[in-house]
Amino acid sequence: MAYPIEQKLVISVASSALFDLTESHKVYKTHGVEEYRQHQEKNIDVPFAKGVAFPFIRRFLAINKAFPKELPVEVVLLSRNSPETGLRVFRSIQHYGLDISRASFMTGRSPHEYIPAFNTSLFLSANEADVQSAIDLDYPAGVVLPSKVYDDETDTELRIAFDFDGVIADDEAEAVFKTNNDLTEFEAHEVAKQSIPHQAGPLADLFKKLSLMQKLEDKLLSENPEYKKILKIAIITARSAPAHERVVTTLKEWGVSADESFFLGGMEKARILSVLKPHMFFDDQRSHLKSSAGDIPMVHIPFGVANKKAK
Repeated sequence: MAYPIEQKLVISVASSALFDLTESHKVYKTHGVEEYRQHQEKNIDVPFAKGVAFPFIRRFLAINKAFPKELPVEVVLLSRNSPETGLRVFRSIQHYGLDISRASFMTGRSPHEYIPAFNTSLFLSANEADVQSAIDLDYPAGVVLPSKVYDDETDTELRIAFDFDGVIADDEAEAVFKTNNDLTEFEAHEVAKQSIPHQAGPLADLFKKLSLMQKLEDKLLSENPEYKKILKIAIITARSAPAHERVVTTLKEWGVSADESFFLGGMEKARILSVLKPHMFFDDQRSHLKSSAGDIPMVHIPFGVANKKAK
């Protein structure tokens, strides 16, 4: 029996993250709402090109193909479009064979207030104001940053990478470092609290539910050794030993784990990302959201002390 939405891992996505809306947005900004409506109507059967989040979403939905009875994941469209202008978005979804059926069309307004109504563990959008509004309400959201879009359909694995502080966990440790700008004091603070788990950060619920998906896959693999797992989860953090112990304590307390964990001690994260090649990397600091080839899909989580503007 399929899970009800209250028990599913739900990701909500704006059309600006799922598809490349560059041309449509230009029409809207240059000529206004009516010209935008006519443009979408004229091109209703012309599919949008894939957006930055498309490879991630397509693979995420493949989890349901592995578990057709449970259907444990769902993607919901949360859009600023009206139902009328959103027709082209849904026809594009159908063109690419994406199993997305639920949607909210807000006719110009931000859809962020409906994030909890859909039991959403992550809202992805290219609209920074919408994401910030969600984060301000303690809703899980991230800004999809521009990057090259490459979707290798022969690559069935879904690789997701997370920063730890300010993303999976709260910003307590970052606040210590930012207040004192002292790495030694930061490490002393974390060592003193190494047995005390961190409080949850904005994407803690997403991480925990992905871990449940991993356990479903592990069970399936034990029953069928030929099964090829979909999910690979990584943590990539600037921490190093001994501050890494509190990360381990936190994950153990939550009963979750990552497939791969990297404690880089300030080394550039791009060096790991270029090898891992995740389909999405989440970080609360924009300075970490870069890759030499510009081909890693990056999501900025504008949460906590790392994103507070200096007065």
